[in-house]
Amino acid sequence: MTTPIIEAHGLTKRFSRGKTTVDAVTDVTFDVDAGSLVAFLGPNGAGKSTTIRMLTTLIPPTSGGARVVGHDIAGAPHEVRARIGYVGQGTSGSFAQRVRDELISQGAFYGVGKAQSRRRADELIESLDLASFGSRTVQQLSGGQKRRLDIALGLMHAPTLLCLDEPSTGLDPQSRANLWQHILDLRERYGTTVFLTTHYLDEADHYAERVMVMDGGRVIADDSAAALKATLAGDAVSLGFASAADADAALAHVARLAGREVTRADALTLTTNVADGERLLPRVIRDLDAQGIAVERATGVPPTLDDVFLALTGRSLRDADAGTPDPGADADATLTTTAGEPS
Repeated sequence: MTTPIIEAHGLTKRFSRGKTTVDAVTDVTFDVDAGSLVAFLGPNGAGKSTTIRMLTTLIPPTSGGARVVGHDIAGAPHEVRARIGYVGQGTSGSFAQRVRDELISQGAFYGVGKAQSRRRADELIESLDLASFGSRTVQQLSGGQKRRLDIALGLMHAPTLLCLDEPSTGLDPQSRANLWQHILDLRERYGTTVFLTTHYLDEADHYAERVMVMDGGRVIADDSAAALKATLAGDAVSLGFASAADADAALAHVARLAGREVTRADALTLTTNVADGERLLPRVIRDLDAQGIAVERATGVPPTLDDVFLALTGRSLRDADAGTPDPGADADATLTTTAGEPS
């Protein structure tokens, strides 16, 4: 078996604010396999950004630790930084610098030779569709173009692990879709492991092979999106009847077939959540029809990752997002190296 590219054990971070201590991350333990795409979900203040900043050596853990790309984040931070790419929430490019020059400078920071830096810059400009504005300054770029440049900067030294902190926040839907296509293309092309935080549930659902849900500084769920939705949320099944009497008569039959509690949305409608609604609905309708109970309306709505968060915490992720900002979010920095020695 190959060694995981991230091995976190009891990772904990506390911040002191005057006389108050804030537990941002508490006893987080997980592994990430090389080549995978893992998404963090959680509201503001959940500890996602703090976790990613500890893993990228931007802030030290209070206790616990981690090995990233084979090196200890506390004992060998330079070795970690030399092998990872990190794209934070803010734009990292120098506004007055031209796009291609900025990429070449980033290569120099990592000790990459001039000729190789030029080749790598041109390669990334092409693969990230930056060619039409490669001679523009960073301040002349749109938000989506800046995010693509940020990712190019994180990839200049060909890292085996790319950490992205909310890479598509603030982008319009088209720019988000384009950015994700570039991320997926680069991953397929270079075999890069992608570890990211995001507030967009559809991104995690659609693209990530693994979803980790954080709340209150702890990982509270960790599986594929499909498995989390099936086991923690389930399809929302609704059955409508012509009369309250029919709904009353159907209640016990539906509960028996569903194997779980059935509730009344109103006098004429029964609802429940099941793991496989599209298989259950035909069985329920046939069974009720055999009992002489006609179903007038039937719907089955697949669950979302927000439903998963609701099942785990009792509140919607969108509602919880109005919470306290992650105390580690201000500890941002650009990972660079000079003459091959990470700073």
